[in-house]
This record gives sequence, structure tokens and C-alpha cells, in this order.
Amino acid sequence: MTDDRRARRNVTVLVAAQAILGAQLPMIFIIGGLAGTTLAPNICLATLPISMIVLGSMLTATPISTFMQRYGRTAGFFVGAFGGALGAVIGAIGLFYANFWLFLGGSILTGVYMSAQGFYRFAATDVASDAYRPKAISYVMAGGLFSAVIGPQLVKFTSDAMVVPFLGTYIAIIVLNLIGAVLFLFLDVPAPVRQAADEVLGRTRRQLLRDPRIAVSITCAMVAYALMNLVMTSTPLAVVGCGFTTNDAADIVSGHVLAMFAPSFFTGHLVARFGAERIVAVGLLILTGAGAVALSGTELSNFYVALILLGLGWNFGFIGATTMLSHAHSVAERGRVQGMNDMIVMGCVTLASLSSGGLTNCLGGDAVEGWRAVNIAMAPFLVLAGGSLIWLVMRPKPRSAPAE
Repeated sequence: MTDDRRARRNVTVLVAAQAILGAQLPMIFIIGGLAGTTLAPNICLATLPISMIVLGSMLTATPISTFMQRYGRTAGFFVGAFGGALGAVIGAIGLFYANFWLFLGGSILTGVYMSAQGFYRFAATDVASDAYRPKAISYVMAGGLFSAVIGPQLVKFTSDAMVVPFLGTYIAIIVLNLIGAVLFLFLDVPAPVRQAADEVLGRTRRQLLRDPRIAVSITCAMVAYALMNLVMTSTPLAVVGCGFTTNDAADIVSGHVLAMFAPSFFTGHLVARFGAERIVAVGLLILTGAGAVALSGTELSNFYVALILLGLGWNFGFIGATTMLSHAHSVAERGRVQGMNDMIVMGCVTLASLSSGGLTNCLGGDAVEGWRAVNIAMAPFLVLAGGSLIWLVMRPKPRSAPAE
């Protein structure tokens, strides 16, 4: 009989970490592009601070995974919280001195936190049974529901709290990281087992990428996350550019992040009942609907509905793809697969974030044309992910799978 009490305890800790520490990401995504607009030497670089966060996450995904494989999850999560706090300190200094390049340096360090946060969902499965695993992933992701409320509300209270716009927000982020780091003292994950030098460590990265299930799960996670980031990064700029206020943008992003995480209370159950592939397919269809609504108009209602659908599509696509990946490798391959997955996913998210500012501000004559360009850009990637998923489902099933 499997006892998931340790797993449930860890899930509780990780949900709290998502709620408190995770609040910093919607905060930065709301104000990063707006702050970049005032600091950047060229308007096309307005979203570069957000892109640098994702770049920092991509660059540190593999090192963080390797670090956790050697020293444990708790140590890795402490490093992530320290990176978030230090990034906020440097970002605040950059704002105070109106130094765009220093502000970017803080953003890269914030990416260390974003990278570590990506492993919360994997840590939830470390001691979970096969039956509880998709639910554990889903519940941890649901912690973002609270960050969706906490983060945007803190922006409203802190963005104009000081003479320098957004400085108060970055100070609040420092505090969140210091408070949230304490939670990891209660995490109960077994210490990693040291392996002998001649012990077989599983498949190489190249061999892993040749596994169809791993390749397709990474592709679907990459597309779901990159498209979500592409559209969300440009949303505050588009909303303000269409004549609405910063508070309107904060409310829209809040609704979006709520939609990202609220379904997580039942997504794991849906995955367990219908299979990860079907849930990923539904997610891709919802992302398609988000683009269609965004292209149909630029009223506040269009922004709200499009961003809510964007969050729902990301939830189904990303959680489904994560569950697919968790069943496609052995324990010995865990660190290698997870680090490789997050490096590839965050690499594509970085490109999407970089593209977002250029499409919004530099393609077309106004915010409406830029917003249309962003949403049209979703189409080929949705075709890629959908095609790869259909190929996986239609191909002959292998006779055996890697042992857990």
C-alpha cells in the first residue's frame, strides 16, 4: 500500500511557496515592460527586462537541476529565493538611478528564481506514488492561484508608493523572497543518493531527445509556455497603448494568472482520467481560441477574455506536458531530463519574450497593429505542437517503457 503522506506535506509547502514567492513574477510582468518604456534608450527594447528574466531562467535551468541532483531540492530552492531577492535589489537600484543596463542585470538574477520555481512541480513528484503524481503536479501549480491575487494587488499598492515609479514594488519583492525562503525548511524530500563513478546513469541527452514521448512533451510544453509569455508580455503595453490604465492592465493580468492556476485544482484529476495527451490537445485548442478573441477587437472585454483563455490553455497544455514527461524517464535520468526540458522551454520563452516587444512596439503604426501581429504569430507554433501530438498518438506503441 502506497503512503503519500510525505508527498502531501511537500505539496502543502510548495503550494505556499508558489503563493508567496511566486507573486513576484506577475508583479514583474505587469511593470517590467512599463518600467522598460521609461528607461530603455529605444522603445523597441521596452520588454527586454522581462526577456532577461526568462534568459536568466534558461541559462540556469541545467545548473540548478544539477545542483539539486547533488545537494537536494531544499538547497536549490534557497538559491532560487536568494537570486530573486538579489535581482530585486539590483533592479531597485537601477530604477533609482534610472540605469537601464543595471535594471537588466537585476532581471537576469531574477531569472535564477524563475528557474528554481520551475522545479517546484517536479519536487512534488519525488516521493509521490504514480497515482498521486499528476495530482501533486496540479496542486502545486494551483498555488499560483494565490500569487495571481497577491502579486497584482501589491502592484496597485506599491507602484506609486515612492517618488520613483515602481521602486516600491521592487522593495516588496525583496520582502517576499526573504519571507518565502523560510518555507523550504519544512520540505521533506530525501537527500540525493551519491552514485559510484562507474554506475550506469541512464540515457544520454541525445538518446533522451530521441524518445518520442520526451520529444513531444518538451515540444508541447515549449509551445504552451512560449505563446503564453509572448502574449502576456505584450499585454500591459497593448492595454495602455489602446488608451486604458495601468490598473486596467494589472486587473487583466490578474485575471489571466488566475486562469493559469485555478484549473489546477482539477487538472490533475482530468489528466488521470482522460490521459495527458488529450488534456494537452484541449490546451492547444484553447490557446487557439485566445488568439481568435484577441484578433476580434481591442475593447477591455476582448483583453479580459483573450487573456483568461490564454491562461486556461497554458494550464492544460503545460501540466499535461509535464505529466507526460514525468512518466517518460527513469529516476537516474530525472535531473538530466528535467534540466534539459526547462532549458529548452525557457530558451523558446526567451525568444518569445524578445519578439513580443518588437512585434508590439516596432511592427506597424500603433498599438492595435502590434497587438494583432503578436496574436497572428501564435499560429505556426500551435500547428507545430498539434502536429507533433497527433504524430505521437498515431504512431505504433513501444513494447516497453523506462522503469521508474
